[in-house]
Amino acid sequence: MKEFTVPMAFVDFVPVLLFAAASVILMRDLYNKMSKGAFALFAAGTIDVTCAGALKALYKLLYAAGVCDFTPLSDMFFPVQSIGFLLGGIGILAMLVHKQKETSAAAVAPVVFKGTFVFVGFMIAGFGMMNAVLSVLAKKIKKPGLIVLFVLAWVCMLAMGYLSARDFAQASMNWIAQGVNIVGQGSFFLGALLAHRNGLSELKLHGGETA
Repeated sequence: MKEFTVPMAFVDFVPVLLFAAASVILMRDLYNKMSKGAFALFAAGTIDVTCAGALKALYKLLYAAGVCDFTPLSDMFFPVQSIGFLLGGIGILAMLVHKQKETSAAAVAPVVFKGTFVFVGFMIAGFGMMNAVLSVLAKKIKKPGLIVLFVLAWVCMLAMGYLSARDFAQASMNWIAQGVNIVGQGSFFLGALLAHRNGLSELKLHGGETA
């Protein structure tokens, strides 16, 4: 039997809000550095991640409050969030490694199937690309200390990948996972905020050519 509580469910919204806030900051700062295709991938990916996390937290809240056990809100979490991280990672990586001119981009989602191993891999890879690119940008704005925050965010994602294989029906595992997730998304948000305050939006890439 699941051991969700109402306080636990509300705490689950915290990393979602932190990631959403960091994503908004990054979308505003990086918009003029991305082609329409790259920005669309990054924006769609981060929105997917935010929605999936919010719906999973909502599921816990509804269950803990005794309203209903609407499992589709929980079942869609890994497929939607993992694809979101992957798309976001591809979008932000494209900004860094390719001159951003007017281009078109298409992404094909993998076939959804039972199991979480591949989805966890997508999440780790996608979030890893985001943090790797942001680490490079931190160095470009002469704030290499921010790399520590982005590395910590990714390490926490690796830990979440490990914890995803554990029994999340246990309240103790949920609290541990929430703590790790809050630290990770808090680091991601703080890194994005400090990068914004230190001139990320004014940074010129590829000789100043932007979309």
